[in-house]
Amino acid sequence: MRTPHVVVVMGVAGTGKTTIGPLLAARLGVPYAEGDDFHPPANIDKMSAGTPLDDADRWPWLDAIGAWAHDRAGLGGVVSCSALKRTYRDRLRTAAPGLVFVHLVGDRALIEDRMSHRQGHFMPTALLDSQFATLQPLEADEAGVPVDVSGEPEEIAERAVAALRDCDPAST
Repeated sequence: MRTPHVVVVMGVAGTGKTTIGPLLAARLGVPYAEGDDFHPPANIDKMSAGTPLDDADRWPWLDAIGAWAHDRAGLGGVVSCSALKRTYRDRLRTAAPGLVFVHLVGDRALIEDRMSHRQGHFMPTALLDSQFATLQPLEADEAGVPVDVSGEPEEIAERAVAALRDCDPAST
């Protein structure tokens, strides 16, 4: 399966965006971009200290991801980005119309368990509650699909590919 769409793999911290994103990109035959790489150092420092980002922190990050997605329009690509609020997704769509979102969803206990076992990541488990409090799931008029994160990464990626096959972005 190959897509000309740019797919944003979204969800709260610990859902597996960085794991599923490259697997999905490989299956779709398009490049992958790690959303965390678009954060300015000040954002990384803030999150590492256990302080949630505010909107002012997020705008330059979202704009950088949007620029990447814009440059991939018609070529396809997959980028990870929490995209927790509708306003964030709207900002991304303003930069790159036609984005399709894969919302990784899962039980809070499962996500917290996964976060507690990952190593070398700046996002502490303590910020998970703020992530869930901020999360605004995809709305009916947004091009995208929810994908359950239970199971192994390969299963989740296959679920995402299947969900994308059934998603018609032109109809949203």
